[in-house]
Amino acid sequence: MTQLVVICCYLAVLLGLGLLASRFFRGTSKDYMLASHSIGPFLLLMSLFGTTMTAFALVGSTGKSFILGSGVYGLMASAAGIVHSLCFLIIGVPLWRIGRQNGFRTQIQYFRARLDNQFIGLLLFPILVALVITYLLLGVVAAGAVVSEVTQGAFANQGWFENSGHGVPKPLASAVICLVVLTYVFFGGMRGTAWANALQTTVFMVLGVVTFVTIARALGGMDSFWESLKAASEKIPETHVGRAKLTPAKWFSFLFIPLSVAMFPHIFQHWLTARSASAFKLPVIMHPIFVMVVWFPCVLIGCWAAGSGIEFESENVVLARLVQIYATPLLGGLLTAGILAAIMSSLDSQFLCLGTMFTEDVVRSINPKLSDKARVWCARFFVFAVVVLTFVLSLFPRAVFDLGLWSFSGFTGLFPLVFASVYWRRLTAPGALASILVAGVTWFVLFRQSEFGANARYTFPEQAVQLGPLVIPPMLSVVTIFVAAAITLVVVSLVTQPPDKNTLNKFFDKNSKCKIFTGNKRK
Repeated sequence: MTQLVVICCYLAVLLGLGLLASRFFRGTSKDYMLASHSIGPFLLLMSLFGTTMTAFALVGSTGKSFILGSGVYGLMASAAGIVHSLCFLIIGVPLWRIGRQNGFRTQIQYFRARLDNQFIGLLLFPILVALVITYLLLGVVAAGAVVSEVTQGAFANQGWFENSGHGVPKPLASAVICLVVLTYVFFGGMRGTAWANALQTTVFMVLGVVTFVTIARALGGMDSFWESLKAASEKIPETHVGRAKLTPAKWFSFLFIPLSVAMFPHIFQHWLTARSASAFKLPVIMHPIFVMVVWFPCVLIGCWAAGSGIEFESENVVLARLVQIYATPLLGGLLTAGILAAIMSSLDSQFLCLGTMFTEDVVRSINPKLSDKARVWCARFFVFAVVVLTFVLSLFPRAVFDLGLWSFSGFTGLFPLVFASVYWRRLTAPGALASILVAGVTWFVLFRQSEFGANARYTFPEQAVQLGPLVIPPMLSVVTIFVAAAITLVVVSLVTQPPDKNTLNKFFDKNSKCKIFTGNKRK
């Protein structure tokens, strides 16, 4: 019950923060969706990092390292730290400048203007929504599993929730988390989201270190922390040291996953909140360091769990079970709050971005004269609808790590589109449309082949394929999706009519350089 009380207090603080942010709301859709471009370097860093470090990073990495070993760190963390920062620099800064100059609020608005094509929005919108909802499921499923695990026994005296170990049932926990996030996003908008992300990022980083130290001391059993660290690490099975369980082909496949950050709609929206281009400096520099601080302890804890002899019902509950076993009730509640902070710091941004996209890319295309106040309410009500849909889908859970890979794979398939739109003048609307369609269809076919994420071992090809002297080994589906989309984009663009020069002049200078890097500004 102590853990549950601490969790409830933390959720109440978040609600209060969201309601406080609503007092600063200026009443405009620009303020609700982009915080009036007022976010400085620190809040931008905390928002971007908090949004990218989701349940996939904490709950997912711990569970997957319990299964595969320490190689999980190399799969995602080492590449993500570098690639994410690179995307912030080479994609984020250009799109921020273009967005500010043209008043864009969503990716679809940018692509419509860049390619001078309205249909691209109709094709891209449902694909982005489907991928974001898949991403949202990570947090909702993980939040329910964590709260249910750490509160087991809380209602034993009352005899409630016997099927959940007398703890809060997973569906109920997920529903409460969704309701809290919905409340502060509904009233606080982007400003409430940014403030909440700053708080939650601080909470989960600080408490993450505390969790690491607590579990290390308990598993090591020594007075000294360093001795405990050594003792706990000596119990790690040999199969979990290094990347013995990972083939070189699968290792290579994971290098594509971090590219997905360049096409996250919620990341695009956070980029547009920046006060100036210089606000990107701190995120670009500090993001890799923050990634290491979060991922390294989680992966090591998962490896320790593999040698602890403890039985886990699924990989989703590894971190929560260790917290429940080895932490005091008060500390366990605080550590659980830290885990929830990481989960919720991404849910809010994703909910808000979908509301923004629906309002700006669907409703306004139908009714361009929609009032500013009506746009805010359209965004709010679509956020509500998405929260309800996500909760219903969360009742059919999958492994957090594997579900995340499928979401990221879809966004990675769209990376060639955003990269080419910034740096390649020859990109055409037919090429972009064909690339989006191929990426979406390929993703869905492979996702269905994997039994909608239930088959965690699914690869494409499923067995090595011999093509003359070339042997294609089994790899993650992300490689196939990325290659198919990239080849389609280039080939179709080259065989179709070049884009209009007047449109290109808005985004490029005469030397074929992206205008935002030359310092030129449109009048």
